[in-house]
Amino acid sequence: MSVRLKLTLSYAGFLMVAGALLLATVWVFLLRYVPDHANLGPGPFTPTRSDLLEAFAPRAAQALAVLLLVGLAGGWFLAGRMLAPLTRITLATRRAATGELSHRIDLDGRHDEFRELADAFDTMLGRLEAHVAEQQRFAANASHELRTPLAVTQTLLDLARKDPSRDTGELVERLSAVNTRAIELTQALLLLSRTDQGSFTHEPVDLSLVAEEATETLLPLAERRGVSIQTSGDVATTSGSPALLLQMTTNLIHNAIVHNLADRGSVQVTTSVQPTSTLLTVENTGEQLTPQLVATLAEPFRRGTDRIHADHSGVGLGLAIVQHIARAHAGTLTLAPRPAGGLCVTVRLPLLRGQPHTDR
Repeated sequence: MSVRLKLTLSYAGFLMVAGALLLATVWVFLLRYVPDHANLGPGPFTPTRSDLLEAFAPRAAQALAVLLLVGLAGGWFLAGRMLAPLTRITLATRRAATGELSHRIDLDGRHDEFRELADAFDTMLGRLEAHVAEQQRFAANASHELRTPLAVTQTLLDLARKDPSRDTGELVERLSAVNTRAIELTQALLLLSRTDQGSFTHEPVDLSLVAEEATETLLPLAERRGVSIQTSGDVATTSGSPALLLQMTTNLIHNAIVHNLADRGSVQVTTSVQPTSTLLTVENTGEQLTPQLVATLAEPFRRGTDRIHADHSGVGLGLAIVQHIARAHAGTLTLAPRPAGGLCVTVRLPLLRGQPHTDR
């Protein structure tokens, strides 16, 4: 049976029970308060209680039949009115199942359970639509980025085939560089997939130690580019994957080194603790950035200046990987331009229970 029919039968049944109780009350009244012989009307006829009971039974049956009809008709109508919002939600669900994610229910009226359900469904559709659009942009950008090294490789091979006297050492070196970039991009895409799945074991991780390890690893790169790195802060313990959090911190510091001032830039790495969270902050000097540009830096394959692949410029997935790792650890990523130029990146992660905090 449909829900509407079930509600109709429920309404009719409730009305029948209420009517039966009312008639039973009258029946009990006749049994207790009407004497066996009583003159209840004018004229020579004097009805008794037994006469009243005989006349009451068929009238009561007729009343119950009328109540049943009224209950079925009224219940069907009221159930239809109450389930109308659910019908709209069902239609919206079917449209979403066919891929039409732009449709919204926009249920009006008072804030009842159906309104809350419709609003929650609209919110889910909005997030799903944004996620699908993001995945489509990511797939398009990934295809473009993966096609570039393959096209370069094909061009080099065609040149070598047409010019057998060409220096094979130079060709091998250029092919090796293109292949290395393709491998880095593939590894970055695999890391993004891993963080999206959330398939890792949670362990206590001190972000201050992770920051020191990442800084030591990237110190030679910073020295070659004339960038100084300073690491400071408190012990900041969170729960998560040590490898992923190290990758996240390494990406942040690498990004800060590469997108910096030449020969006189600086990077400041700080860890701190708040009552419910741990903070990892990476600030770097650099060019002036607009808030509009900063808002797009965490998107895949976006770079702060342009899409020219300079030395150590990365594959355009550094901050995107950071954002995915932060989300996988129930954290957030915040980007803000520095007034003097450069970028300030803050990762907020949940504080491990039992970790003391210091207000900063």
